Amino acid sequence: MTVTSEATAVWKGGLFDGSGKVTLQSSGNGTFDVNWKARSEGSTSVTTPEELIAAAHSACFNMAFSLALAENGTPPESVETTASVTFTPGTGITGSHLNVNAVVPGLERADFDRIAADAKANCPVSQALAGIEITLEATLA
Repeated sequence: MTVTSEATAVWKGGLFDGSGKVTLQSSGNGTFDVNWKARSEGSTSVTTPEELIAAAHSACFNMAFSLALAENGTPPESVETTASVTFTPGTGITGSHLNVNAVVPGLERADFDRIAADAKANCPVSQALAGIEITLEATLA
């Protein structure tokens, strides 16, 4: 089955003085403010396209990693991933760093590293972000 997910963005004004909202249409889980200032300077109250990409990347990686660990016969107790997506005004999105902490009983470190690297390379969001550098820092608890 093919699934299509939708979000709608509405923008008013110019790039520097305008603002907008992004609504998660498929899930109905929220509407989020966006603006250039948050994107170019950072914000704790307004989201950015990069934060939304980071959310997608961390969730996708966790799914791919959990599947690969289960297929290895070592299903995880937990996987927590923070994706940090970097944006440079005038350049664009330059990278995504995955910082992973996982509890996986009975898994050797070398296997953990191999499976994490494979999940990083093969999760669909990583593949969609193939034009940027994706780095991984993984901790086995």
